[in-house]
Amino acid sequence: METLSRMDRLDRLEHWLKSDDSLILRDAADELGVSLRTITRDIELLRNRGVPIETERGRGGGVRLERNWGVGRLNLNYAEAVDLLISIAVAEQMGSPLFLANLASTRRQLIASFSADKRERVEGLKSRILIGSTASTMVQGSLDTANHRVIQKLHQSFLDLRTITITYQGGTGEITKREIEAHYILLNYPVWYVLALDHLRNDLRTFRCDRIQGIETSETRFRLLPKERFDPLIEGNVALK
Repeated sequence: METLSRMDRLDRLEHWLKSDDSLILRDAADELGVSLRTITRDIELLRNRGVPIETERGRGGGVRLERNWGVGRLNLNYAEAVDLLISIAVAEQMGSPLFLANLASTRRQLIASFSADKRERVEGLKSRILIGSTASTMVQGSLDTANHRVIQKLHQSFLDLRTITITYQGGTGEITKREIEAHYILLNYPVWYVLALDHLRNDLRTFRCDRIQGIETSETRFRLLPKERFDPLIEGNVALK
């Protein structure tokens, strides 16, 4: 049998423990080709590194992870955490009583994990997510499945305040290319809209996210316009098509 380095053994043992199977020290020693004493030391080293290992009674000195291992150990990168915070903000603004019980606590814990500058960015992003009325039956009936890759690009350009060129299919089926700045997004459940400055029209416009067929992202950044500039677009927003 090939002799594993200590690092490889520790990785193998940790993966074994995370599989939710009990780990019998004698069996582990035989499988890894080392002595029982060596495995015992390896387990102790994992404990010292913070892996919560508990001893089980029974044959051969079994060990396993503590039963509550994993609770509260969700590791998110910044973009994922922002997505989750925006989702929480949407749920709170929609006021659904079934899902509000622990949202405030979850939000506080997520925000607390950010540095001060990132907290400010997150709060700024939340103010750019607007919740309107539920879309009419007619509008919901025309809703298409959004292209996942397109939405990812839209999401990133929205976060970065970057100008984008979109291929857009209007309500009549006409397809045009528009260079826009995505300043705010509006949810008329379940339909999302981009509130944007349209360079082609040199005016403020709304674009349905599910009708965006393609996106090209530029390196040009734009300065966020005050939300009040877009009020005429969203007054009586149930009429949005």
